[in-house]
Amino acid sequence: MFEHEDHDHARCESGALQRAEAACARRKLNFTAQRRRVLEKLLASHVPASAYDIIDRLAEDGPRPAPITVYRALDFLAEQGFVHRIESRNAYVACCHDHEAGEVVFLLCDKCGAAGEATSTELAGPIAMIAAQAGFEPRRSVLEIRGLCARCRAEGGEAV
Repeated sequence: MFEHEDHDHARCESGALQRAEAACARRKLNFTAQRRRVLEKLLASHVPASAYDIIDRLAEDGPRPAPITVYRALDFLAEQGFVHRIESRNAYVACCHDHEAGEVVFLLCDKCGAAGEATSTELAGPIAMIAAQAGFEPRRSVLEIRGLCARCRAEGGEAV
């Protein structure tokens, strides 16, 4: 879930990019060069990045893109499930998983900033029940759990 010594990040990146390309082809969507570049910059790390972090990363390779073009690319990538928005950080993280039905849960490390992603079909029922009891119709839920990842705990780190 989090990067560690035996994490093959190159495989993680290429797999996510291939899934995005294949999904766009299946859905007959245009996976533009700008959308690809934004996804590639997010795939470089499992630490969530703001839109302006992404703009800075893109500017390292060429002209600085206009914020609106990056926001449009992020909107597209999020709609298609290729990236997720971390609400509490106003940041984005690339999705490196094939998701089955279920709730997406983010485990956010307070020390290193990494975001782990998991899904849980077991959470869908209780969340729906809580919403129904309140007469609420959810459009989407974002579950974020803050703490320390295993690597930071092993280093004896305190949360920032």
